[in-house]
Amino acid sequence: MMIELFTSATPNGHKISIALEELGLIYTVNELNLGANDQKKNNYLKLNPNGKIPVIIDHDNNDFVVFESGAILIYLAEKTGKLLPLNEYDRSIAIQWLMFQMGGIGPMMGQANVFYRYWHEEYQPAIDRYQNEVKRLFGVMDVHLNGRTYLSSELSIADIACWPWVKLHKWSGVGLGDFPNLSSWLNILGERPSFIKGINTPALILKDSKKDEFVVGARNMLTK
Repeated sequence: MMIELFTSATPNGHKISIALEELGLIYTVNELNLGANDQKKNNYLKLNPNGKIPVIIDHDNNDFVVFESGAILIYLAEKTGKLLPLNEYDRSIAIQWLMFQMGGIGPMMGQANVFYRYWHEEYQPAIDRYQNEVKRLFGVMDVHLNGRTYLSSELSIADIACWPWVKLHKWSGVGLGDFPNLSSWLNILGERPSFIKGINTPALILKDSKKDEFVVGARNMLTK
């Protein structure tokens, strides 16, 4: 199988590179420069009219195009028969936690990042609102992961969807000290070669002009 991946160094992009590595699929990478608005150019909009990353083209399936990271994960799992439990109950649990990331973790951490890192002025009520919601969501995950290795019965696309976001908790200004189960899950998955390679495809560079002490590269920011 040959997959062509259009991506950038974001948690949503890294979901797909991690999944491709975990599945052992052959793929090529087209890195888009989001700062230059590559994702808004006409050629790319033909692939994803929403102008976001990531996108895949499955060249072994009539050049079939899939956009939206959650949809891509489901597509790859169903195509390969991997990363989704066969048991109907456990499969549903995995998809529920995938939706939890898509509708909760991603949007709330994204807003926390905007107001904590990038907003042109410091607006503490917004920072508090989104950081507190991230903490609440982390608490939900922490309770669920008590006594569990994975979000479902086995490693699944749910773990792959959540992990790149939780990994950047510091960037949202949220610690994991109150979430021991979540922290353990984060570290265990972070030791898998596929996660290590996937999180660096492409490599992440984080730069915060307002907080110079956090101008770092991926290797420093993504420590345990």
